[in-house]
Amino acid sequence: MKVWNFKVKSNSQEITKKLNSAFGSVNGFVFDVENDNNSVTFKVRKRILYAFQTMLRNHIIVNGKITQTDTENETNVEISFNQHILNILEVSIFLVLSPLAIIFGIITSNPTASIFGGILLVVGIAYLIWIKKEFVRNVQEYKALFSEILKF
Repeated sequence: MKVWNFKVKSNSQEITKKLNSAFGSVNGFVFDVENDNNSVTFKVRKRILYAFQTMLRNHIIVNGKITQTDTENETNVEISFNQHILNILEVSIFLVLSPLAIIFGIITSNPTASIFGGILLVVGIAYLIWIKKEFVRNVQEYKALFSEILKF
């Protein structure tokens, strides 16, 4: 999870309107907003419509909080970037099944199961590295997008 804090020279209603127009359902995002007394919280994620998109789309869930400061016409924005649970489950499946296959191959003296487990382990580690790099790249894309929308 990464957290990003910044200040915008605008009020919270204007920021919410800008974000809603940019992340509306037309643009392929899911944008949820909740208004509290002193703050506005929002959640943004990309919509996944088809099964093949689970590997191709970025799986970052953006949680944000907009709070008004004591200074007039200035707002604090706090945004946190989280990895989607599907990515964590996919990597976990590879990293749990591979040692089980290796142990099964050793116990039963079956080299095919051990080789299959080794291949699963290598694929799982490569997928984990790729997921981490994609997370960093997607966070940078979201930061650029928020900077462009809010112009701070």
